[in-house]
Amino acid sequence: MSSVSNILKSRSLSKVFLAIEQAEGQGARVRRSVGTARLRNFTPFLLLDHFSVGGTAGFPDHPHRGQETITYLLHGQVDHEDFTGSAGTIDEGDLQFMTAGRGIMHAEMPRPQKDGSPVVGLQLWVDLPEKLKDVEPRYRDLRKEEIPIAQPNDKLEIRVISGESYGVKSVQDLAYTPVWMIDATIKPGGFISQPIPAGFNSFAYVLEGELMCGTTKIKQFNNAVFNRDGDGVEFSVPEEYEKSARVVIIAGQALDQEVVQYGPFVTVSKEKVFQAVMDFQSATNGFERARGWESVIGKRLKA
Repeated sequence: MSSVSNILKSRSLSKVFLAIEQAEGQGARVRRSVGTARLRNFTPFLLLDHFSVGGTAGFPDHPHRGQETITYLLHGQVDHEDFTGSAGTIDEGDLQFMTAGRGIMHAEMPRPQKDGSPVVGLQLWVDLPEKLKDVEPRYRDLRKEEIPIAQPNDKLEIRVISGESYGVKSVQDLAYTPVWMIDATIKPGGFISQPIPAGFNSFAYVLEGELMCGTTKIKQFNNAVFNRDGDGVEFSVPEEYEKSARVVIIAGQALDQEVVQYGPFVTVSKEKVFQAVMDFQSATNGFERARGWESVIGKRLKA
């Protein structure tokens, strides 16, 4: 057991639940663990999808306003294109950070895999502080080789995507809203003690295997949501378990504001969400470039 845990007061569990698979986009399957009746508007988080997309399916041209999206690719490749002119491809282990701000229209299209396997990843929607809702949209990526790794012992390996773990710091300023994202692989007999900044809400999604949080077993595809009553979170994989566990720990600065959401539009009042819909339909107030815009990659579904 790490000595870090001796000085860390663990946060208590609020709830643990299975992310149920459902259809999304055109031909995609997702396990949604934030953005359902079980966990809605867990500030600053709006949505977390564990997506699986096969063949030529994907997420063709669609708008956003008022939030940021973070896509973490676990297998395959995904192409991105938006009306600002930004375009790129992320590969396994890479991430893309897109700020919708005052408005953006984009497409995300997974590339069909030669072996027929689905493209798999996580997409997180993060609310923007009200004062930043009208920022200009932007797109940034983070490559696998840019992500520092912490390996405090032979039973624990951590990809520090955003934030800090065991003294290893991530690349900074990837998103406007402060968010920590830690991808940890824990072998049988291993343990992680992960500090969480004060004022941050936190949860953890299990990608592979099973692990323990105190006396509670958390299984694959389950989301563990924490209260804000401690300094961090802790997980272990008992020595007798046959397999390692992989868990993504996510934490973000809680925002003191209303969340009014209509699909991809996220505002702080009903009046502003109505305005967002009108602005998109009329291609005004941030959506001017949406008029007549059509992505190249989105045309794959029409081929």
